[in-house]
Amino acid sequence: MGTALFAVPTANAIAPETFARGPESKNPQELLVLADNLKTSEHDQFVRLLDELGHDTSHMTDQQLAYLRYLVAWQVAYSGDYEHAEPLLKALMNQSGNNDLRFRATATLINILGISGHYEEAFSILNQALDDAPQISDKTARFQVFTEAAQLLTEAGQYNLAVNYGHQIIADFPQGRNACAGYYVMLHAQFESDGLKAAAQEFQRGIDVCLQASEGLIADSIRRDVAHYDIQNHHADAAAALLQGSYANVLGYQYPDLTTEYNALLAQAYWDKGDPARAEQYAQYALKSAVKGEFNEPLSLTYKVLYQIAAQKGDLRNALAYHEQYMATDKRQLDETEAKVLAYQLVKQQMDAKKAELAELNKQNEILQLQQALDHKAVVTGRLYIALLLTVLASIGFWLFRLKRSQLRFMRLARRDGLTDIFNRQHFVDEAEQSLRYVAKSSRNASLVLIDLDHFKAVNDTYGHEVGDQVLRRAVAICQHYLHSSDVFGRLGGEEFGILLPECDQERARECAETLRAAIHAEPAGESNDIAISASFGIASTVHHGYELRQLLLAADEALYRAKRDGRNRVVVNASRTSDDVSSPTEPSLYGIRNTTHCADPTH
Repeated sequence: MGTALFAVPTANAIAPETFARGPESKNPQELLVLADNLKTSEHDQFVRLLDELGHDTSHMTDQQLAYLRYLVAWQVAYSGDYEHAEPLLKALMNQSGNNDLRFRATATLINILGISGHYEEAFSILNQALDDAPQISDKTARFQVFTEAAQLLTEAGQYNLAVNYGHQIIADFPQGRNACAGYYVMLHAQFESDGLKAAAQEFQRGIDVCLQASEGLIADSIRRDVAHYDIQNHHADAAAALLQGSYANVLGYQYPDLTTEYNALLAQAYWDKGDPARAEQYAQYALKSAVKGEFNEPLSLTYKVLYQIAAQKGDLRNALAYHEQYMATDKRQLDETEAKVLAYQLVKQQMDAKKAELAELNKQNEILQLQQALDHKAVVTGRLYIALLLTVLASIGFWLFRLKRSQLRFMRLARRDGLTDIFNRQHFVDEAEQSLRYVAKSSRNASLVLIDLDHFKAVNDTYGHEVGDQVLRRAVAICQHYLHSSDVFGRLGGEEFGILLPECDQERARECAETLRAAIHAEPAGESNDIAISASFGIASTVHHGYELRQLLLAADEALYRAKRDGRNRVVVNASRTSDDVSSPTEPSLYGIRNTTHCADPTH
């Protein structure tokens, strides 16, 4: 969770029309430098200085006017008006005679292109800027490009590269606001990569540097990541305390993205603490503070909490509405993440291909030169050189082939869950919807089964996350042993899984689920094979709930909730007829386990 901190919308932009003639003021250069230094730490004063400078440009040099135009373009981007900021920045890149200023304008343009979804163009400009960076003398200008590079690479999943740019920034600026930004991009990349495995004092060091530089907004953004980590690891009390400690300051920044993130995390923390009233309060705050038109992780988390609260209340209408919003924001977020990753890979491969083509042209020129030199040298020696160069060309061709093959492998991995190697949530949704459309055309039945491992948090807390991962993989292996190749099996998140059984009615789905439940409960897990696990199952069939996936998910989730409520380790079917829809270890299913079950028989 996180957004770009260095060009975010908060205040009103100053248009170029404000550059009217006015009375002579203080030294323009001093005011420009002062405004530049106050952009994020004292933003209101920065806006007032721009207004003062814009009313008197009569005594400014061409360089000072260009500097002012850059600060105005930065403020236009900061206000969220990317449509008008982009041409202002491109004009500075094309017209400014100051290389350092042109480089800073490039960095700001990269930022707004990334925020506005133009990922391929952003990565293309970024790659060119990074190639030009060694020729830039101004460390502050390089700082801006390195900052944007770290943030954009983090969003594209290139965490190690982002961390390296953070280290470069800190090396150039050990203290002050630039060092604060360096710590933020480095620590945020580490958080997105592997949580907070870095030492706690390193995150506290980043917070201290930011507070010393009066960059409270960035310090509280680092605290946001710490709180997010606490929530992920079931430390809701610590997360709520940390977020509440900075909440008043965050509201004072008037920065909608960070405010929305704090509200969403507080909603999740209070839901985990068993306080649905406060969770709903902060979830509604998050919806009010969110930037209109944006779909991001805080909104996805907010709608998920509201859906859970409505489901707990039995308010099925609002539960369905919030669940649809949750699915839409979650899908949009996954699509945007995938678009960033693919844009990075595409631009990288284009750059590599251009370098390879250039190398090939150079080698071809060398071949021509050698062929011409054959008139003056021994024929045998010339042929040996040509053979050597042809070998180099062949190796380049082989390298391009491997590059293409790695791209295809990358596309496959994007569809799989990294831990269990089954479908991830988004690909499960896509495959399940396609399967439902197929069975709907032929008016055949299908059933959706939701699985949730019982007391999984206790396994993680008692034995550690490594053993918890083994439990998840063991449960998946058991399910795969019994499922058909036509069944759609995916991990929906955490310890929750989904199975779509095409051409399977309610009774056969119950039999299949009962088989899986008994197999999971009978198989110990963990390194010592002494950890008893069980799972609860919720089933919904197209006979009762239609062929819309979102309706089946809601119905199956309601059945799963009943299974958890009634004691866990059981199968519950959501149907109009509820007199015999529960099977448990102590009460065998009325239907029994027959050879006609949809699940595969492991003995055949």
